[in-house]
Amino acid sequence: MSKAVVCVDVGSTYTKAAAVDADSGDLLGTASRPTTIGTDVMDGLRAAAEEATPKGADVVDTLVCSSAGGGLRLAVIGNEPLVTARAAYRAGLSAGARVVDVRAGNLAAGDFVDLAGARPDVILLAGGTDGGDETALRAHAEALAQSGLRTPVVLAGNANAADDLAELLTGAGIDTTRVANVLPRIGVLNPVPARTALREVFLRHVISGKHLSASADFTRMVKAATPDAVLTGVELLAEVTGADLLVVDVGGATTDVYSVLTPDAEREGPRAEVAGTAWRSRTVEGDLGVRHTAVGIVEAADDEDLSASWGLLEAARLRAANPAFRAADPVGAVAMSADAELSALAARIAVRRHARGERIGGPHEPLRGGKDLAAVSLVVGSGGILRRDPGAADWLREAVGADTSGGVRPPKDARFAIDADYRLAPAGLLAANGHRYAAIGLLASTSF
Repeated sequence: MSKAVVCVDVGSTYTKAAAVDADSGDLLGTASRPTTIGTDVMDGLRAAAEEATPKGADVVDTLVCSSAGGGLRLAVIGNEPLVTARAAYRAGLSAGARVVDVRAGNLAAGDFVDLAGARPDVILLAGGTDGGDETALRAHAEALAQSGLRTPVVLAGNANAADDLAELLTGAGIDTTRVANVLPRIGVLNPVPARTALREVFLRHVISGKHLSASADFTRMVKAATPDAVLTGVELLAEVTGADLLVVDVGGATTDVYSVLTPDAEREGPRAEVAGTAWRSRTVEGDLGVRHTAVGIVEAADDEDLSASWGLLEAARLRAANPAFRAADPVGAVAMSADAELSALAARIAVRRHARGERIGGPHEPLRGGKDLAAVSLVVGSGGILRRDPGAADWLREAVGADTSGGVRPPKDARFAIDADYRLAPAGLLAANGHRYAAIGLLASTSF
């Protein structure tokens, strides 16, 4: 009898399950069901898990990640837009968060009104290097304590002031988690403690607070935000393959891009960024989902001077109005063609943005922290549309591998593959929850 670990991803549109042999990492079965967010997500979760698990298998663990209900919404507060705010921003993205607001510098009461309007699930408060100037961090913490906001805070700033400020925020009724500084020294990025704390806040506040299920089993099973699980899987894949990687995950609500690049000694030298360089990074594009935000893909394509087929805007509107839409006869071929075009545009635009870098502090700030993708040797596409389309690797290569617009350096000699069996998120869940050997076996046995 096989001992199985069942890994389930509860997405905004579909719930995916993979049963994995707990000893070897062999993939025993997969299944996908529509996410039952309108009733109770456990309905779709149980159905997918049962379908994926072979009869007679002994299920020794069930691990769940989720992005349903919008995932983790994060606001960032830092000293300066281009230093601590940027370092915190990167740490938040690496935790699987969608950054919905960034504040830096001298903040007034109106800033906190706008921040509240962004509806963050958690605030990442950073500022100063360890032993450096405490003034801005203290001012931000005091203003936050007096703002009336009671959003949970992860405090990841100057270690010399952190204990006092954690006590101040806690005394104001704000659930506060104090962790090591995201930028302990200029040019040194330390995202792991903040990433871990954000994961715990996600589990403690977001999953239970979104009322996705009436069952306590759901809260107990959820171990990570889906992008966090995928990033862990991507990092492990880079370790297993020894390759510089680019992963493009086209989802119903967002398109996420992950890269793992070998550090460049020249860039780490005199020209190293003061906010630190994230060689393992993720960007999330909240306007590039092929269902909930499909119209945003067409609009972004226009902004990027990319042509779209006649009728694609109407197809996008149909999908945004009915996220459960799925191509089926008699219009299946036409619908799949529209899905493929939307996915290809989303992938191209998302990779362009990832390569160009982030814009922190407002729409008029310059782009910073771009990625040179020329040395990437493996590009992996993920997402339901890509898994269902047998030609996905070809159009992903055309969309991403040949795009040199705006100074972007695309992969020069990369192999393109599709996560057809949906292994990355399960591998991340396994690796982070006591099943590392099985996670390695799961990735090693695929065509990546």
